[in-house]
Amino acid sequence: MRFGRSESARQSTRARGIALSSRLILVIGFGGLLLLMGFAGVDGLQTLQQIQKSDDEIREDFLSRTRVLEQIRSALYLSGTYVRDYLLEPEIQKAESHRLSLVQTRNEMDSALQEYAALLSKEESAPFQSLTQELTAYWMVLEPVLLWNATQRREDGYAFLRDEVFPRRTAMLNIADQIARINESQLTTGKEKVRQTFTEFRQRLVITIGLTIGVGLLLAAFSMNRILHLEAVSAARYQEIATARAELKQLSARLVEAQENERRSISRELHDEVGQALTGIRVELATLSRMIGGGEADELEVKVDEIKQMVEDSVGVVRNMALLLRPSMLDDLGLVPALQWQAREVSKRTGVRVKVAAEGISENLPEDHKTCIYRIVQEALHNCVQHSEAHVVRVTVQQEPSRLLLAIQDDGKGFDVQQEHGMGLLGMQERVSHLGGTFSVESLPGCGAIVCIILPLTNPVEDQLQATK
Repeated sequence: MRFGRSESARQSTRARGIALSSRLILVIGFGGLLLLMGFAGVDGLQTLQQIQKSDDEIREDFLSRTRVLEQIRSALYLSGTYVRDYLLEPEIQKAESHRLSLVQTRNEMDSALQEYAALLSKEESAPFQSLTQELTAYWMVLEPVLLWNATQRREDGYAFLRDEVFPRRTAMLNIADQIARINESQLTTGKEKVRQTFTEFRQRLVITIGLTIGVGLLLAAFSMNRILHLEAVSAARYQEIATARAELKQLSARLVEAQENERRSISRELHDEVGQALTGIRVELATLSRMIGGGEADELEVKVDEIKQMVEDSVGVVRNMALLLRPSMLDDLGLVPALQWQAREVSKRTGVRVKVAAEGISENLPEDHKTCIYRIVQEALHNCVQHSEAHVVRVTVQQEPSRLLLAIQDDGKGFDVQQEHGMGLLGMQERVSHLGGTFSVESLPGCGAIVCIILPLTNPVEDQLQATK
């Protein structure tokens, strides 16, 4: 016995150890999986923010350089136009206006050059320096021309434009185009850096996703294994419970059957043995009373009458006990007379009006069905008398082709079905369940109660034919 207990304890300890190990593995696995997913998410957000920031900076820098370079180009074009208009304009006032516009254009060009110098990269240093030198030389060439009079402008202006202004402007525009190409190449380089960053991020993401999928598959395999094991264990436990429940139901049915058999036997013993003995005593006492004569025999006759009355009372008590245990009329006359006798006895004993409505009930009902109906009515009437404080109880029995219906309704104080469920109701439910029927109770405080029972009839057609015969 001790060995069995120690073996059970070891198995229980081992089962708890396996359960704890499984939980620890699941916690670590799911925790690691969540950490990997969190790391992948944070790294992805940071990388995307970095890529977006770099792309915005590259785009903004390129747009700024392009804008300033376009300002320089525009100013260079305008300067050539103003120089041409200035040299070819015969009127002094208009020529002066062109000269002032040229000066303003130079100032704008100088501001644009200073702004571009702040955005200058290493690759643009040499071309930008060449552009600055060309522009300086360009303005130095233009300074003496701005002092010419109308005659000088008319005589030498065209040649100056052809030999000095246009070639220099073309050279400077070529330098500006070179700077623009360098700017575009820097944009391409920046895009390449962004692309490289995105490629590295994609590689990290693929690795992280691979690890996550691997860990997830391992966890899924482990979880499925544990789930299948638990399902097998649960199925085994369920089978054990179902088997135990079936055995318990069979045991309960055998107990009910044994109880009914015992009651039947006791009832027969009381009725046949004790009842007949008491009846014989009563007859013998009556014979003895008739045989006694004389004066002194009067007192003896009175005493015999008293003994005879006591025997008659005892016979009545024995008969009532026998009927309560197992009414012979249930076996001899059938279900309906037994229910009517029971209703009369309860009404006589307690004052509660009990009405029985039973029509079309076959006398060839199965014995188990008759006993079940009788005992349930007996227990229900007992509950009505003891607990419900009812004044009227109605018992209705109805037989249909495939089932037997029973309803017991009272006008008592009612009760809460969810809170109050005594042994009497459990006994009724057990009897009905044994016969494959349904049992229900409906009640509310202050509204009475109704017990409804449906018992299936296994061979209704055969029963009806026998009843007709």
